[in-house]
Parts: sequence; C-alpha cells; structure tokens
Amino acid sequence: MRSHAEMREKRDTDHLITESVNPASMEIDCCSTEGILRLISAEDAKVARAVENEIPNIGKAVDKIVDTLRSGGRLFFVGAGTSGRLGVMEAAECPPTFGTEPSQVRGIIAGGKRALYRSVEGAEDSPEGAVYELEKERFSKGDFLVGIAASSGTPYVEGAISYASGMGAGTALITCNPVPKEIADVTVTLLVGPEVIVGSTRLKSATATKMALNMLTTAAMIRMGKTYGNLMVEVKPASEKLRSRQERIVMSLLGVNRSAAQKLLQRARRDVKAAVLMDKLNVSFADAKKRLAREGGFLRRALGEEGGGKDGRGNDGA
Repeated sequence: MRSHAEMREKRDTDHLITESVNPASMEIDCCSTEGILRLISAEDAKVARAVENEIPNIGKAVDKIVDTLRSGGRLFFVGAGTSGRLGVMEAAECPPTFGTEPSQVRGIIAGGKRALYRSVEGAEDSPEGAVYELEKERFSKGDFLVGIAASSGTPYVEGAISYASGMGAGTALITCNPVPKEIADVTVTLLVGPEVIVGSTRLKSATATKMALNMLTTAAMIRMGKTYGNLMVEVKPASEKLRSRQERIVMSLLGVNRSAAQKLLQRARRDVKAAVLMDKLNVSFADAKKRLAREGGFLRRALGEEGGGKDGRGNDGA
C-alpha cells in the first residue's frame, strides 16, 4: 500500500495512452465542420468494443456490488474532474430509476459540490481529501468503493481505494490506461486509445466510463430484483412522468386500462410490485408486501414464476 506522500509525488503521465497523440486527428484543425464531426464519430465508434472487452471484469465488480448491497452495505463512486462528475451522476440516478435510498449509492468528487460545476484545481492531487470525505460518510468495511480515474493514477482516487482496502472493504477501479500495479480487487481497463484532442478524457474515456457505470448499476439492480423483465417496477412516483410510467407498467403487466391501473396503484400506495401482486393473487397490500419480503423483493418469484437464465444473447445461461 503506497503512502500519501508517494501518491502525491509528481506523476509521469508521458506514458499514458490518453496523453498520447492520435495520428487520425493530427490535422483536425484543417477539417471542415463535418470533417471534425466525422473524425470524432469514428473514434467514438471504438468505445463500445473497448467496453465489451471488459465485460468479464465488469461482471466481477457487479457480483461484489450485489453481495455488498444484499448485506446492507453501500456503494460509493469516487473520482476527480469528469470522472467524479460521472460517478456523482450515476449515484444520483439510482433512487428515481430503481427506488434505492439516497444513502445506498453515494458519489464523491474531489473538490466537493462546487467541482460539479467548475474545475477545482489541485483537488485531485490530495489523497487525504478522499479519506476525509469517506470518513465523513462513515465508510466501513461492509461498503464497496469504485474508484474512477481515466489516467489510473489519480492520487485522490488512489487514496480512496487505499483507505477502503485498508479497512477490508471491497474495491474496484475503472480506468482507461493499463495499470502497472493492481491497487483494487477488480480493475476495469477501458482501452479506448488516444483522444481526438490529446489528453481530453471527457471524450472517449468519459463515454466508455459512463457505459461501464451504466452496466455496473443496471446489472446490479436487476440482480437485486429491481426490475421485472425490462420494466422498472420500483420506480418512484417523483414526477408526473414517473407516475405515468408506473401506470403504463401496471397496464402492461395486468392488461388493464389506465383508470384501473391508477386505482390499483392508489390502493397499493403507488407501489408497482404490490399493485401487481394484489391484482394477480387477490391479496391485500399487507400480504403483498409480506410475500415480496419473503422472496427478497423479486416480483417474479413472488408471482411463482421461474427465471429465464438467459446470457444476454437469448441463449440459456450455464
């Protein structure tokens, strides 16, 4: 485990893929508007394959996150700059989409809230800053930390991972450069290549990172029973759009019209899963909730249905 002083030492970034010159865009300033856009688009087309190549490692992180959440632990995303903003955004999207408590998935960015709107120079170079924020959050060994650093060696992120590992918590690192020394339990290395503009990791690196974060949270929440098929059956009625989505889900699952769906949801206290169980099994709200609790929150299990076990390509899983 490296000390904070070692983490703060001047970093040699000359070897980083994300800091190297992209031959394809060396004359991008001579291009027309359409030419610039086609160059960017051609580079972006490489992102999906880079993410696909890391599915085994993303899967390992998902399984660890699921184990953590099932045990009552929390998920933390920690990063600086664009990486930090992506982590905070991912955490913020979980409650409205999957019905998680705001405290269950947390995002920490170097420099604090103001860094969400403007760059806070030097914040990424402080491993102590990350430790301070984690201590404020009462991070424990029962939690799981995902560090996000395109360069792989951001001191703030390294400090967070070191602190979490030191207390026995699970860790993962999402990066866009090869890691010379493994510092996390799982490393997701998204090799998207040099950026169109040298060093601008808000481009391909950020796109790949966002895709990987989407996979982490979405797959974990599906494994936690937060969906039925591809329907978000734990969506919270926080807005008119989301209330309407609840109604459409109930209409789809029960084959009823909107008026009936609204009445069912009202009886079920705007709980989609309970509404479906109440109608299909002709049970009370209390009994529906008990049945869900007994089945770990999985609507399919509460309905007595068997899972499909598909591998994502329509094939039966092993």
